[in-house]
Amino acid sequence: MEGVSSSSTRPSRPTRPTRPAHPAGKPKGAALKDREAARRALAASARSRTNQRRRLVTVLAPIAAVLAVLAVLVVVRVTTSQDHTGKKSRAASAVVIAQVTGVPAAAFEAAGAPAKRSPTITATGGGGLTADGKTRVLYIGAEYCPFCAAERWPLIVALSRFGTWQGLKYSYSAPSPEVFPDTATFSFHGATYTSRYVSFTGVETATNRQVDGRYEPLDELGADDGAIMKQYDPQGSIPFTDLGGRWVINGATYDPTVIHGKTHAAIAGTLARAGSGSGKAIDSAANVLSAAICQGTGGQPAAVCTSPGVVAAGKTLP
Repeated sequence: MEGVSSSSTRPSRPTRPTRPAHPAGKPKGAALKDREAARRALAASARSRTNQRRRLVTVLAPIAAVLAVLAVLVVVRVTTSQDHTGKKSRAASAVVIAQVTGVPAAAFEAAGAPAKRSPTITATGGGGLTADGKTRVLYIGAEYCPFCAAERWPLIVALSRFGTWQGLKYSYSAPSPEVFPDTATFSFHGATYTSRYVSFTGVETATNRQVDGRYEPLDELGADDGAIMKQYDPQGSIPFTDLGGRWVINGATYDPTVIHGKTHAAIAGTLARAGSGSGKAIDSAANVLSAAICQGTGGQPAAVCTSPGVVAAGKTLP
């Protein structure tokens, strides 16, 4: 047929769409740079936080150290205060008081004079310390003092030969770390003494309890008595005892070792047995004190001042 072609053509394949180089339309290199920048920013933030923590530790560490030291000091202070709180005074047993104030004459005679002269006794070269027409005995000490604790025993025993006591209470020296800690004794605070021959003044300047590192004050030392102590004891050591203005005692007249660690009852129980260590030490020291007092009383009472133990002890006075 004219005008009709006999040949046929094959259909063509559809073309695939072209994929863009990056979803956002950015080149691949730009995306990599963005990711690297983000990584670096995160790393920089982490380093910044680490540096901040280090600076905070640097600032807080010294503060923490100071607080730790302060805490230790507070604990030490509290512990020290507790360690220096001595046993409280309390009422004394009537049996013990009777033993201390009623030592039999035979025990004084058996005790006699101390084995050697006490280096704590000094002659003043004077005399005439009196009150109300009586020879005066002045004692200055403190409840915490272990040597005061020792010296009260013979002083109470000796003065009992010239008069009577009221209101004596148990007391103790300060605890460790003081020497001879918790030595059993009595306190003159609140006690009274009555005698025809002797006037007694007992001053306990402090307790055995500490507050803020210092022992609590107790009795007030009068100006006149302070002047006497300063004259014969410029260092202010205790115990200080003035016997009628003729002799002064700076310290204890015997070794506190012989009573340390014993109870009041145990010590008092040895006073009638002068053969024992503590009984002999206290009774012989009481004989020396009695001999010194007798020189102020004019030898009265005669039963005391002429007794063999007092006469023998009197020869050891300086």
